[in-house]
Amino acid sequence: MKKIYFLNILIPFRTLCCCILLGNFEDVIQYNKDNRGFEGSATANITIDVLCSMMTESSNGNPIERLAKVNLFMLESYNQECLDYNYQKMIQEMSQTSWASSAGVGGRQWTYQTCTEFGWYQSSNQPGHPFTDMFNVTFFENQCKDIFGVNFDLDLLNRGIARTNVLYGAKHIQETNVVYVHGSFDPWHALGITEDNGPNKAILIPGTAHCANMYPASENDPPQLKNARTQIGKLIAEWLNAF
Repeated sequence: MKKIYFLNILIPFRTLCCCILLGNFEDVIQYNKDNRGFEGSATANITIDVLCSMMTESSNGNPIERLAKVNLFMLESYNQECLDYNYQKMIQEMSQTSWASSAGVGGRQWTYQTCTEFGWYQSSNQPGHPFTDMFNVTFFENQCKDIFGVNFDLDLLNRGIARTNVLYGAKHIQETNVVYVHGSFDPWHALGITEDNGPNKAILIPGTAHCANMYPASENDPPQLKNARTQIGKLIAEWLNAF
């Protein structure tokens, strides 16, 4: 089995491939039907329904062939010719500090935050899925050291997460007049407040994705999303009128 070497860590070739292929589904799920097309997104019209149709259509061949079709479809959507599976190349790109680099668009900055403040990686530790357990949390923790240096270890991450929770109050935030809004498809909702918290309100929108309520409204929005926007507007108006 081919191996990829980086620093002092040895990773099976198939680990990174599984991680990248799963990303085809992760991104679509997190941003499913969120009306971001106005930003010029190349994948705004690709939804869970589209990928599920490709994966369940028997005319697309066996499951592996269907997965290959999904991957090709996503590559074409991003105008890419091939799937880059080279871990070391990815680390080199993410290590660039120039604003003009590909990582300067936001990937390096966001990864730094996950390594120093959040954690919460899209890993394979959860049971009951078909994507193997090879790209576990440790795989992503090790990336922190590879990109930013050996000092960015698990101890630094744990201390950073604890600091973040202290600074921002975790799920026991002491404030008023806040409405917490999450979509049930958004993997980040598991870290959020999804039940009313004292004078503050929480809205969990079934079947919607990451920040769906913050994008422009569409006549195709599901009723629960439209209702959530109405609720949010009423709450803000109520709080403003109280001053």
